[in-house]
Amino acid sequence: MNFTKINQIQNAFIIYVNIKSFDQRNNLENSFDEFKSLVLSSGLTIKEQRDISQNTPIINTFLSKGKLEDLKQSISQDEIDIVVINHELSASQTRNLEKYLNKRVIDKTELILDIFASRASSHVGKLQVELAQLKHLSTRLIRGWTHLERQKGGIGLRGPGETQLETDRRLIGKRIKRLNQKLEKSHKQKEINRYFRRKSRNKLVSLVGYTNAGKTTLFNKLTESSQQAEDKLFATLDSVTRKNKDPKHGPILFSDTVGFISDLPTQLIESFKATLDELKTADLLLHVVDSSDVDYKLKIKKVNKILSDIGVINIPQIIVNNKCDLVENTKLDLLKTRRKDEVFTSAEKEDNFSDLRSKLNTVLFNGIYNGWISMENNLGNIRSSLFDMGCVKEEKISSCGKMLIKIKIGNDELDELLIHKGFEVCHDEDILLKSNKA
Repeated sequence: MNFTKINQIQNAFIIYVNIKSFDQRNNLENSFDEFKSLVLSSGLTIKEQRDISQNTPIINTFLSKGKLEDLKQSISQDEIDIVVINHELSASQTRNLEKYLNKRVIDKTELILDIFASRASSHVGKLQVELAQLKHLSTRLIRGWTHLERQKGGIGLRGPGETQLETDRRLIGKRIKRLNQKLEKSHKQKEINRYFRRKSRNKLVSLVGYTNAGKTTLFNKLTESSQQAEDKLFATLDSVTRKNKDPKHGPILFSDTVGFISDLPTQLIESFKATLDELKTADLLLHVVDSSDVDYKLKIKKVNKILSDIGVINIPQIIVNNKCDLVENTKLDLLKTRRKDEVFTSAEKEDNFSDLRSKLNTVLFNGIYNGWISMENNLGNIRSSLFDMGCVKEEKISSCGKMLIKIKIGNDELDELLIHKGFEVCHDEDILLKSNKA
């Protein structure tokens, strides 16, 4: 099914409505700026903007009659193609607004859906976007098909029959069912991939956070990848997993995920279940935060709320305060003093990456052991496992015939090996080398 892209239309009149009866505690300080960034990310040109306040939303049109009359006069004087409102509207509210303003009207949900449709590149990503669009459309068919709400007529079609609206709902329902089946098949394939990952010693670290916090830039630095990173909302939509390339880390897979936003539509969360389920198998979440954002505290809460909704809030989490190069030194020093358990860095400039590496290795592996071990010859199966895991850096034979192996391994994994009789750590490398020369 084809959907008209709103970015084919150039000029937009954006309306930011502050409803005083809504809980103001969850409002971002720069929410108007975020709304404008969202509109610009869709490819629209903001011709005019209006910031208005209202006590409560009106049932029929969301906006009060007086404000609508004022808006209609402003819109009629400009070359406006589309009106964008920062709230989720009902189908009847959208239809009534379009009739009154004589312009196409879209809400925040439709705006985000269009951005997702333009950014999805993978097969699964496109399926997820289409599923979200169809679920949204299925509740709004009456808006587009009011002229067809009558029984079919003609020879062979007289009688109760089926309205055009019911036909379209049935067709959309079938398409939704097929999309769910395709996504379920993809989900099973990912389950197989996760099974083989669990058999290896690779740890999975997923990067999460508010949109435009710098997750993809950090991901590229950690994995030496070249994923597209842009200074705009939802630059990343499709999840990507790459292996860590830095030898100072342990064996880690990093996964870049779609960014979150306040009041993320429910159907988007449901439709992107296949993507978000990847988070459920993560060993660690890197919660990337834009430390230069005045709303960073509230955005952390909003991201954690979504993580709680999808059932991954109990996974260990490291908060990575990104873009520290944009924060004043005095303020940054104060933040570091107050939040000692968090990491402060600049992914763009690769500042303080050593702190991030150390934190990752401590949480995932309880630190890294990089040194020599000795083992009896009857432990050949363990030696083979170490080679399979990629831990072995060097191998020697001692004068007494023991295997001497230099390894790099997590302390937790090393503790599991030390329970085997004949497997021990060599603390003094000088004695080890002398015994080898003897």
